[in-house]
Amino acid sequence: MLAAIGVASVADLFVDVPADLRFPPLALPPAMSEPELQRELRRLSGQNANATTHSIFLGAGVYNHFVPAAVDQILRRGEYYTAYTPYQPEVSQGTLQAVFEYQSMMADLTGMDVVNASHYDGGTAIAEAAIMALNVTRKRNRLVVARGLHPQYRAVLRTYMQSLNLEIVGDDDPTISLDDLVKMVDENTAALFLQSPDFLGKLHDLRGIADKVHAKGALLVVHFDPIGLAMFQTPGAVGADIATGEGQPLGIGMNYGGPYLGIFAARQKDVHKIAGRIVGATRDVDGELAYALTLRAREQDIRRERATSNICTNQGLMALAATVYMSLMGRQGLRRVAELCYHRAHYAATQIAQLPGYQVDLNQPFFKEFVVQCPRPVAAINATLRTHGIIGGYDLAQDEPQLGHAMLLAVTELNSKADIDQLVDVLREG
Repeated sequence: MLAAIGVASVADLFVDVPADLRFPPLALPPAMSEPELQRELRRLSGQNANATTHSIFLGAGVYNHFVPAAVDQILRRGEYYTAYTPYQPEVSQGTLQAVFEYQSMMADLTGMDVVNASHYDGGTAIAEAAIMALNVTRKRNRLVVARGLHPQYRAVLRTYMQSLNLEIVGDDDPTISLDDLVKMVDENTAALFLQSPDFLGKLHDLRGIADKVHAKGALLVVHFDPIGLAMFQTPGAVGADIATGEGQPLGIGMNYGGPYLGIFAARQKDVHKIAGRIVGATRDVDGELAYALTLRAREQDIRRERATSNICTNQGLMALAATVYMSLMGRQGLRRVAELCYHRAHYAATQIAQLPGYQVDLNQPFFKEFVVQCPRPVAAINATLRTHGIIGGYDLAQDEPQLGHAMLLAVTELNSKADIDQLVDVLREG
């Protein structure tokens, strides 16, 4: 390999890195014995805020939902835990069946025709939706993106698209309405990207939008909260061509930022353009039910440079977690979780709106997140909350500076009335 690229040694690969930066001092503490190290690690871990010691009202894309003990118990079974990616999947019937069940449940939840075997997270699912839309519509180089799409997802989308001659419009102006976005879709637009509930927690009625978008030959991409689908409009019901979501609320802990689960669903007519894996049910040579990867022609390991995506793996373990969670909760259980989130969030919003100096728009429909206008910087408020064992909301200063001192507060089924009342009391006291 060194000869092929024209260098004599591995050290030559680093000649462009300044010598004083190649081996920087690590400033590590003195070496410890194993018992001493365990004691120190326990001390450090005790400083972490967690759901057992703090009330958590922080969301913005990652949520503190209940994870049944059975989820982790099943995930840790060796036959699942070691099967990162089934490159020889036909010998891993259990893994394939789990993915098949995931696809079936997710298709039912979203109201869409087909669901793939997942992407890395919500952000990459959005980016892959853009690539798919470009492949479906062909020769179009414009994307209309709502400001309400999560800012981190918008950043991932722009990163994916940066090497293409594309125009991304709509997300740079917080005053653009949903109707204005629809009007921005033209004959050169590949897709319109919407999110409901959006980043600020607002629910949108998306009925009728698909017809207007389709009239221009574009696709409608809808990003959703999977828990919210138990109560509100599904992407399938509003005519979405592609539906994406972050599956973390479905039995996956916050995990300090990952791993998570990118949900990706589409219409049957576009199934050949989907990136990622799809498992199908068939019969083996003995006539027994069997599972196999299907539509393999689009995969990177087959088509290589002609593949529609570089996604050739999937979050199989996280998809299994979502499958176990949905199986345990069932339709009524998911509905109950959604109702608890909705009612507790609205109780919290009503109580906070009565506090001097705080404002909440109670006329705007929302699910489990809402914006709170605060009388002083959110960072200072959150610092006070932490001293009372409360993790406050997301500071919107960086993403939505035009809102001033504004906090995005999330309430889930794990936030009891007592937790909410304590939050309100601390806010009232200053």
